[in-house]
Amino acid sequence: MDGRVSQELRSLLGADGVLETPELAQRSAGLRRRDSLQAALLLRPRTTEEVAAVMRVCDREGLAIVPQGGLTGLVRGADAAPTEVILSLERMRAIEAVDPLSRTVVAQAGVTLQALQEEVEKHGLIFPLDLGARGSCTLGGNLATNAGGNRVIRYGMTRDMVLGIEVVLADGTIVNNLNRLIKNNAGYDLKQLFIGSEGTLGIITRAALRLWEKPLSEQVALTAVASFDKLPLLLRHVERHLGGSLSAFEVMWPEFYDLVTTLPAPSRPPLAGGYAHYVLVEAQGGDAAGAAGLQTALEQALDAKLIADAVVAQSQAERNALWAIREDTGQTRRFEPLFVFDVSLPIPAMPAYVDGVRQALSARWPEARCFVFGHLGDGNLHLVAAVGNNAPETRSAVERLVYEPLAAVGGSISAEHGIGLEKKDYLRMTRSGEEVALMRRLKHALDPRALLNPGKIIDRLEGGASPGVVGRPYTP
Repeated sequence: MDGRVSQELRSLLGADGVLETPELAQRSAGLRRRDSLQAALLLRPRTTEEVAAVMRVCDREGLAIVPQGGLTGLVRGADAAPTEVILSLERMRAIEAVDPLSRTVVAQAGVTLQALQEEVEKHGLIFPLDLGARGSCTLGGNLATNAGGNRVIRYGMTRDMVLGIEVVLADGTIVNNLNRLIKNNAGYDLKQLFIGSEGTLGIITRAALRLWEKPLSEQVALTAVASFDKLPLLLRHVERHLGGSLSAFEVMWPEFYDLVTTLPAPSRPPLAGGYAHYVLVEAQGGDAAGAAGLQTALEQALDAKLIADAVVAQSQAERNALWAIREDTGQTRRFEPLFVFDVSLPIPAMPAYVDGVRQALSARWPEARCFVFGHLGDGNLHLVAAVGNNAPETRSAVERLVYEPLAAVGGSISAEHGIGLEKKDYLRMTRSGEEVALMRRLKHALDPRALLNPGKIIDRLEGGASPGVVGRPYTP
């Protein structure tokens, strides 16, 4: 691309809508390495029409585009190369319409999750998607990765909260699918093609989302459990007793619990150490008078020896303090370099899987550390491993130890983080050859020149794209 195209983009977006390499170096890289920002240009449109105009220019010039949101992803799904162009919707942050009667909201893709949560709460409603990165992650990124988070057990994944989207295709075509109806069986549900596609099929610019009434009561407790076999029994017990109000069931293995409740971590242990597992339980109810429901359920669980001990928060400050323990994953950084994993598998298979991974790591690296925690209620575990170095051959060896056992138990290499670049080589471990082939056909149909987030999920040249038209480098 010559200066002519750069000037054309500036005329479309304004002088402050195009950033070049020196300016990119000053930006936050979020959770990513700073070299993930080494693109030729960063484009910042303000409207869907400007996004479409940018896409038409890039399509004409054969320029590869990497969409970036809040840069809180963990699988290198937003990494950009020096020859690529970054597209950021950070200036598209309007919450356009909240409808309390239909319980819907329409918002632009650059809105942060926390800003959306706070706005709809003013209307007595909630958008229940919740992540530790809520203050930085954006709606577009949440949809593009089909984010999960803390309350999947009750509300589902992001895709379950989306009624419609607006998306811009690789050639600049705007597809307005901003349906606001819960029931709409008029043909293919096109939005589901783009939710979870990590920006490889189109750019999500706006979304119509489903909202829920704000709970009138919220209860949080931390329990100690003596053995894993009691965990699924406890889960069933609280689900049955709480009558549909269970919203989180977060389990911490003891190594993680000890890490986040001892100095230099800011939290202190509400329960004694030495138990096999610690479970954070949250219930959100529609009856303000029913605030004792969780307390009663846990008293019964104690009598039945499903739990060994428990503390129940008595105020919002105490609820926040218990959640802070579970969300303080940053304490693992004391052991950098780290390998971070996000897997899902059937609950009965979890203890043998975790023990097997730990033993395999220790056998090869005697000083290895492995911290395990996650959303056990929906089958999702996070593993953070430290083995002393992060050389490419070490990374590959650790990844295989973590991923290979999942195939035998019907697990997945990615529960909620996506595939990006980091997990692409292992996709076939939990997706059949036919499924991967269909992904390639969809990619080629919607992005025949492989210009959208090239190389993520599947290789850029797979599916029939011609090497002569793929992602031509930017040359100022």
